[in-house]
Amino acid sequence: MTSPAGGAAGFVLGPAILFVPADRPERFAKAADRADAVIIDLEDAVAPADKERAREALRASDLDPTRTIVRVNARGTADHALDVAAVSATGYRILMLPKAERAADVAALAADLPSSTGSTIIALVETAAGVLAAEKLAAEPSVVALMWGAEDLVASLGGTSSRGPDGRYRDVARHARARVLLAAGGHGKAAIDAVHLDIADLAGLELEARDAVAHGFVATACIHPGQVETIRAAYRPSAEEVAWARSLLEAASAAGATGVFAHEGRMVDEPVLRHARRVLQRAGE
Repeated sequence: MTSPAGGAAGFVLGPAILFVPADRPERFAKAADRADAVIIDLEDAVAPADKERAREALRASDLDPTRTIVRVNARGTADHALDVAAVSATGYRILMLPKAERAADVAALAADLPSSTGSTIIALVETAAGVLAAEKLAAEPSVVALMWGAEDLVASLGGTSSRGPDGRYRDVARHARARVLLAAGGHGKAAIDAVHLDIADLAGLELEARDAVAHGFVATACIHPGQVETIRAAYRPSAEEVAWARSLLEAASAAGATGVFAHEGRMVDEPVLRHARRVLQRAGE
């Protein structure tokens, strides 16, 4: 699911990853039809009294396991072991560990899962301690991606909102976002951008998703099906970008270029070629 070359190339879950509450099984198939991947959420989306019913719904579900992530409750909570046992009884093997703060917790979760099924983990970094440990989390062999969360992060600091009056992230949230992205990229892992909580604000979502693409995120998580197409459109390169990438890579191939060369008046080196390859990957080529 990941590639050492930039982390993003081999990650196939994206660009729009949709959360669905685990206690709402009637929404599972619809979510899978609408999004590129689904996160069945046993954690924050489910009230404490409904946790067991949610696990029963998870065990009874039959979504495509290659496009399904299960968010379990945080390690150290009463529900964590029950969640892991429920996941182990299914074919789902991509788990999201919320409030990830210690590499040891990721390693312990990986050890708790059946060893013969290729289980992988997405570490959700959403506390101050988690941000400080992002590099160690990304280094864990079982981790295929890091995701960050804004509201839990600010709450862990005693704050009240991740965004200012203009709707933009405050400095601490931007710092956390950048650190998670750098930690993931530094270890050849993918990075997933946080959800946009204002469902009606599609314009704001589009700006954030386009910014995520420009920075190197491979996917954006979302909480409503109505956000999916906005995210997909933001990650989809324009016809002009695709034409530029094709032209550049064709020129490099024709020239047999292995170092720096000029194309249409612009200096081209390997980082520029990697960018062009990524454009075509996003375009599905």
